[in-house]
Amino acid sequence: MRCTTFVAEKMQDLRIAVIGDVMVDRYFYGEVKRISPEAPVPVNRVKKVNSVLGGAANVAANLSNLGCRVFVGGITGDDDNRRILEELLARENIDFSGLIKSRYRSTVTKMRILGSRQQMLRLDFEEVGDLYPEEADQIKQWLLELIEKGLDGIAVSDYAKGVCSDAFCQWVIRMAEAHKIPVLADPKGPHWGKYEGCTFITPNLKEMCEAAGQTVPNEDGPVLQIAQMARERYRIRNVVVTRSEKGMTLVGEKRTVIHSPASALDVFDVSGAGDTVAAVLIAAAAGGLPVL
Repeated sequence: MRCTTFVAEKMQDLRIAVIGDVMVDRYFYGEVKRISPEAPVPVNRVKKVNSVLGGAANVAANLSNLGCRVFVGGITGDDDNRRILEELLARENIDFSGLIKSRYRSTVTKMRILGSRQQMLRLDFEEVGDLYPEEADQIKQWLLELIEKGLDGIAVSDYAKGVCSDAFCQWVIRMAEAHKIPVLADPKGPHWGKYEGCTFITPNLKEMCEAAGQTVPNEDGPVLQIAQMARERYRIRNVVVTRSEKGMTLVGEKRTVIHSPASALDVFDVSGAGDTVAAVLIAAAAGGLPVL
């Protein structure tokens, strides 16, 4: 199938579930012209506030913008940031029936304060911890119902906030494998046992080195070596390492290796770049596009 045909005809029929740590990214844009008389800190006169989907919700937004039918599952609080999150998800036509309201935690929110396009401060609102058994059971039931109705792909977006525990991730991967559904894991942390058996994993170079237990230079040979080791150790079909200005390296089945260079751009905020990679890859896998 050609990529143009896939985008034009196949993409809108795909049903993809995104499971993981959803969050709200809030940006407060202002200008700084003086120091506070109360303390030696700059005064930021806020001119604009913008809220966008973050974490797993950003993966879902990317998939929705590609034209897929998207279902997101995770945990939030029952608070004002949950209501902001719901509005943003509804605007992107994302089904959020899998988002469980927890009485034990708040909705994960990152608040960034910017002055003259320069980030001055970030405030994080979160309570980190594994799902309670009843919360995990609700998300599992939601996913099983989606699978019964027909699901083409699953993305697991791990930001180490608590949804993607070892047991939960392995349950998702086993269910997907039993129904021949591709699973992409966007990992967090050095312990990849929880992602064992997934179809794709998309670490950046720093995460790849942490998982390998060694630091290597951003060069094709060394990156290829540690990615191949991880692929074999954790039975992962395809390891895709994002490498900043060097692009990406894919290590797949049957000794498939692809080094794809990048066109470097000067940006001031790289938040969410990995989410975009994850969304495109799981959409392609769900639609049956070959790696080569």
